[in-house]
Amino acid sequence: MNKRPGAGNPTKPQRSAYEKALGLLARREHSRKELKTKLRQGGYEGEETAAALDRLGEQHYQDDDRFAEVLLRSRIAQGYGPMRLRQELKSHGLADARIRELLDAAEVDWDASAAAQLRRRYGGAGTNDPAERARRAQFLLRRGFAAATVRRVTHAEVDDADDLP
Repeated sequence: MNKRPGAGNPTKPQRSAYEKALGLLARREHSRKELKTKLRQGGYEGEETAAALDRLGEQHYQDDDRFAEVLLRSRIAQGYGPMRLRQELKSHGLADARIRELLDAAEVDWDASAAAQLRRRYGGAGTNDPAERARRAQFLLRRGFAAATVRRVTHAEVDDADDLP
Protein backbone atom coordinates (compact mmCIF):
# COMPACT_ATOMS: atom_id res chain seq x y z
CA MET A 1 0.00 0.00 0.00
CA ASN A 2 1.37 3.39 -1.00
CA LYS A 3 1.71 6.02 1.70
CA ARG A 4 1.34 9.65 0.78
CA PRO A 5 4.06 12.08 1.79
CA GLY A 6 3.67 13.33 5.32
CA ALA A 7 1.23 10.53 6.26
CA GLY A 8 3.55 9.12 8.95
CA ASN A 9 4.52 12.48 10.41
CA PRO A 10 1.69 14.29 12.23
CA THR A 11 3.60 17.61 12.34
CA LYS A 12 4.14 17.74 8.59
CA PRO A 13 1.03 18.81 6.64
CA GLN A 14 0.00 16.47 3.88
CA ARG A 15 0.34 17.99 0.39
CA SER A 16 -2.22 17.28 -2.28
CA ALA A 17 -1.20 15.92 -5.68
CA TYR A 18 -2.04 19.34 -7.13
CA GLU A 19 0.28 21.13 -4.67
CA LYS A 20 3.07 18.63 -5.30
CA ALA A 21 2.76 19.00 -9.08
CA LEU A 22 2.58 22.78 -8.82
CA GLY A 23 5.80 22.72 -6.79
CA LEU A 24 7.50 20.64 -9.47
CA LEU A 25 6.31 23.03 -12.18
CA ALA A 26 7.62 26.00 -10.20
CA ARG A 27 11.14 24.63 -10.69
CA ARG A 28 10.91 23.83 -14.43
CA GLU A 29 8.51 22.78 -17.18
CA HIS A 30 7.35 19.15 -17.08
CA SER A 31 5.37 17.08 -19.55
CA ARG A 32 2.04 15.68 -18.41
CA LYS A 33 3.49 12.16 -18.63
CA GLU A 34 6.49 13.15 -16.51
CA LEU A 35 4.32 14.75 -13.82
CA LYS A 36 2.02 11.72 -13.75
CA THR A 37 5.01 9.43 -13.21
CA LYS A 38 6.46 11.60 -10.44
CA LEU A 39 3.13 11.84 -8.64
CA ARG A 40 2.57 8.07 -8.85
CA GLN A 41 6.08 7.50 -7.46
CA GLY A 42 5.20 9.90 -4.66
CA GLY A 43 2.29 7.67 -3.65
CA TYR A 44 -0.60 9.65 -5.10
CA GLU A 45 -3.49 7.61 -6.45
CA GLY A 46 -4.66 7.61 -10.07
CA GLU A 47 -7.86 9.64 -9.66
CA GLU A 48 -6.22 12.33 -7.56
CA THR A 49 -3.30 12.51 -10.00
CA ALA A 50 -5.58 12.79 -13.05
CA ALA A 51 -7.68 15.50 -11.41
CA ALA A 52 -4.58 17.48 -10.43
CA LEU A 53 -3.11 17.24 -13.95
CA ASP A 54 -6.43 18.27 -15.53
CA ARG A 55 -6.66 21.27 -13.21
CA LEU A 56 -3.07 22.32 -13.95
CA GLY A 57 -3.77 22.06 -17.67
CA GLU A 58 -6.96 24.13 -17.42
CA GLN A 59 -5.05 26.82 -15.54
CA HIS A 60 -2.26 26.74 -18.16
CA TYR A 61 0.35 25.86 -15.55
CA GLN A 62 1.15 22.67 -17.43
CA ASP A 63 1.20 22.63 -21.22
CA ASP A 64 2.86 19.86 -23.26
CA ASP A 65 3.37 22.18 -26.24
CA ARG A 66 5.15 24.78 -24.12
CA PHE A 67 7.20 22.03 -22.46
CA ALA A 68 8.20 20.63 -25.87
CA GLU A 69 9.22 24.05 -27.21
CA VAL A 70 11.37 24.77 -24.14
CA LEU A 71 12.99 21.33 -24.27
CA LEU A 72 13.61 21.61 -28.00
CA ARG A 73 15.26 25.04 -27.73
CA SER A 74 17.40 23.85 -24.85
CA ARG A 75 18.59 20.67 -26.57
CA ILE A 76 19.30 22.45 -29.86
CA ALA A 77 21.43 24.97 -27.95
CA GLN A 78 23.26 22.05 -26.33
CA GLY A 79 24.09 20.72 -29.80
CA TYR A 80 21.83 17.70 -30.13
CA GLY A 81 20.53 16.51 -33.48
CA PRO A 82 16.99 15.87 -34.71
CA MET A 83 17.00 12.10 -34.14
CA ARG A 84 17.85 12.53 -30.46
CA LEU A 85 15.29 15.34 -30.09
CA ARG A 86 12.58 13.24 -31.73
CA GLN A 87 13.28 10.33 -29.38
CA GLU A 88 13.32 12.51 -26.28
CA LEU A 89 10.06 14.26 -27.17
CA LYS A 90 8.45 10.89 -27.92
CA SER A 91 9.52 9.60 -24.50
CA HIS A 92 7.53 12.48 -22.97
CA GLY A 93 4.36 11.32 -24.69
CA LEU A 94 4.18 13.78 -27.60
CA ALA A 95 2.56 12.64 -30.83
CA ASP A 96 4.73 12.04 -33.90
CA ALA A 97 2.83 14.65 -35.92
CA ARG A 98 3.41 17.30 -33.25
CA ILE A 99 7.09 16.40 -33.01
CA ARG A 100 7.46 16.84 -36.79
CA GLU A 101 5.73 20.24 -36.57
CA LEU A 102 8.04 21.37 -33.77
CA LEU A 103 11.21 20.24 -35.57
CA ASP A 104 10.09 21.92 -38.80
CA ALA A 105 9.22 25.14 -36.96
CA ALA A 106 12.66 25.17 -35.29
CA GLU A 107 14.28 25.98 -38.67
CA VAL A 108 17.70 24.68 -37.67
CA ASP A 109 20.58 24.19 -40.10
CA TRP A 110 21.49 20.70 -38.89
CA ASP A 111 24.66 20.61 -41.01
CA ALA A 112 25.91 23.82 -39.39
CA SER A 113 24.96 22.53 -35.95
CA ALA A 114 26.82 19.24 -36.52
CA ALA A 115 29.87 21.12 -37.84
CA ALA A 116 29.82 23.36 -34.77
CA GLN A 117 29.79 20.29 -32.52
CA LEU A 118 32.80 18.87 -34.34
CA ARG A 119 34.69 22.17 -33.96
CA ARG A 120 33.78 22.35 -30.27
CA ARG A 121 34.88 18.78 -29.63
CA TYR A 122 37.85 18.37 -31.97
CA GLY A 123 38.96 21.88 -32.84
CA GLY A 124 39.00 23.42 -36.28
CA ALA A 125 41.41 20.99 -37.95
CA GLY A 126 39.99 18.39 -40.29
CA THR A 127 41.42 14.92 -40.67
CA ASN A 128 42.23 12.53 -43.51
CA ASP A 129 42.66 9.57 -41.13
CA PRO A 130 39.75 7.16 -41.74
CA ALA A 131 39.74 5.90 -38.13
CA GLU A 132 39.60 9.44 -36.74
CA ARG A 133 36.90 10.38 -39.23
CA ALA A 134 34.89 7.33 -38.10
CA ARG A 135 35.29 8.41 -34.44
CA ARG A 136 34.01 11.87 -35.31
CA ALA A 137 31.09 10.39 -37.24
CA GLN A 138 30.16 8.18 -34.28
CA PHE A 139 30.27 11.22 -32.00
CA LEU A 140 27.75 13.04 -34.21
CA LEU A 141 25.54 9.96 -34.54
CA ARG A 142 25.43 9.58 -30.74
CA ARG A 143 24.34 13.22 -30.49
CA GLY A 144 21.40 12.41 -32.75
CA PHE A 145 22.38 13.73 -36.16
CA ALA A 146 21.12 11.91 -39.24
CA ALA A 147 23.58 9.71 -41.13
CA ALA A 148 23.32 11.91 -44.24
CA THR A 149 24.17 15.01 -42.21
CA VAL A 150 27.12 13.23 -40.57
CA ARG A 151 28.39 12.09 -43.95
CA ARG A 152 28.17 15.60 -45.43
CA VAL A 153 29.85 17.24 -42.44
CA THR A 154 32.67 14.73 -42.01
CA HIS A 155 33.41 14.72 -45.75
CA ALA A 156 33.32 18.54 -45.86
CA GLU A 157 35.80 18.49 -43.00
CA VAL A 158 38.13 16.30 -45.11
CA ASP A 159 37.76 18.66 -48.07
CA ASP A 160 38.69 21.57 -45.80
CA ALA A 161 41.74 19.66 -44.54
CA ASP A 162 42.87 19.09 -48.14
CA ASP A 163 42.79 22.85 -48.77
CA LEU A 164 45.23 23.54 -45.91
CA PRO A 165 48.92 24.14 -46.87
